[in-house]
Amino acid sequence: MPFVLLLMLLASCQYLPFGYTDVGQITARPAEFEGKEVKVKGKVTEITKIPFIELKTYVLRGDTGEIVVTTDGSLPAKGERIAIHALVRSAAIIGGESVGLTLKELKRLPAW
Repeated sequence: MPFVLLLMLLASCQYLPFGYTDVGQITARPAEFEGKEVKVKGKVTEITKIPFIELKTYVLRGDTGEIVVTTDGSLPAKGERIAIHALVRSAAIIGGESVGLTLKELKRLPAW
């Protein structure tokens, strides 16, 4: 029985209120995070929707930086505090510098 409880706890880890990566860490060392899944949280500062190409993005401001997030889901409201599970992506990394660094929202997590 304790083993089953441990498995259930581990399976719900993405919903626990810890284990978040600060946005500033990602923007400071994009090559280390490229292609990795992360949990981040912050405040939405800008939203963009381009209907003809189905592009939806928002800017998420964490404690130490900002990053653009793309989503296939609904856009959050400007000023909303959200937490997400996301994939770190760059268009290119040249000399350790990221070009086109974004997060691809995989799942919106419960409010924090």
